[in-house]
Amino acid sequence: MENSSGTFEESVRRSAAIWRDLPEHPQRYRVLTGDRPTGALHIGHYFGSLRNRVKLQNLGVELFVVIADYQVLTDHDSVDKVPEHVREIVLDYLSVGIDPDQRSTYVFPHSHVPALNQLLVPFLTLVGMGELDRNPTVKEEIDAAGLTNVNAAMYAYPVHQAADILFCKGNVVPVGRDQLPHLELSRKIARRFNNRFCKGGTDVFPEPAALLSEAPKILGLDGTQKMSKSRNNAVYLKATADETAALIKSAKTDAERRITFEPERRPEVANLLTLIGLCTGEEPAAIAERIGDSGGFALKQALTAALNDTLAPIRARRAELARDAIAVVRSVLGRGIAEANARAERTLGEMRAAMNMDYALGPS
Repeated sequence: MENSSGTFEESVRRSAAIWRDLPEHPQRYRVLTGDRPTGALHIGHYFGSLRNRVKLQNLGVELFVVIADYQVLTDHDSVDKVPEHVREIVLDYLSVGIDPDQRSTYVFPHSHVPALNQLLVPFLTLVGMGELDRNPTVKEEIDAAGLTNVNAAMYAYPVHQAADILFCKGNVVPVGRDQLPHLELSRKIARRFNNRFCKGGTDVFPEPAALLSEAPKILGLDGTQKMSKSRNNAVYLKATADETAALIKSAKTDAERRITFEPERRPEVANLLTLIGLCTGEEPAAIAERIGDSGGFALKQALTAALNDTLAPIRARRAELARDAIAVVRSVLGRGIAEANARAERTLGEMRAAMNMDYALGPS
């Protein structure tokens, strides 16, 4: 019987142990993370994941950042915009401090790594349709996209994600709690492949562990839904100071004048306080106490100042990079693609050997 340790509590325990060990032994870890190229990134990405990636990179952890361009096809987004969106994402990565000039950071689109995508076929044989049907993350994505006719790639999305993680033998994946079902399937695929094909030999794949983010959930400026490009409730990293001020001015609060931090009762106000705290390092409750009876206008002013201070160096760096955007992006992706292809070819070779399918490559 398959041994699964996929409970939330176990994920929390593993994650805490990794966070403790990372500063001492960064060389033990290889992180795979990434984004779909559906447009420029916003402050939800920054506070939720990008800052953590920079932290991991600066600790000396090997960092693979996948731009999951094939995944754009799953819900039929316009593919003509993919090159522009990829450029936007790479500029955002570089502007926040992701540094592919460091020897251990690689940014690449998975469509340019053929051997990575070859992992998908054997992996699909290890997963049942029922497991894909029950995956809550896929269900949420289908509902969010409003899809009535769901293509097979959407169902196979978690399996493709496993290929993204395992092609480089990633053993750590930064995720939020809502992404744990995807990662648990990747762990199962790694375990099932090793059990089925590596009997008596060395395992090909590690079981990747979740590195849970301590960042709180970032709501959009409407205060009710997760910050998202598609919901028009986001502040983009590339927004100007004036654009940011205008967006925050339109943010939803409530009718009460006194500012308090009560996430359950006053989610809109609590979200704005949380964003200030993420910028300044203060506790949201202390910020609320300081603003007190000054009301929603003062709260929005405080958030505008905090965000613009935080984003100013990012915007300056981005503007500098954008002056030669095509050359910058090609250089970053070229290096990342070369390394990703080398790793993927090596892993595919090990898979073929384990599956007894390297017969065409050996001596005659």
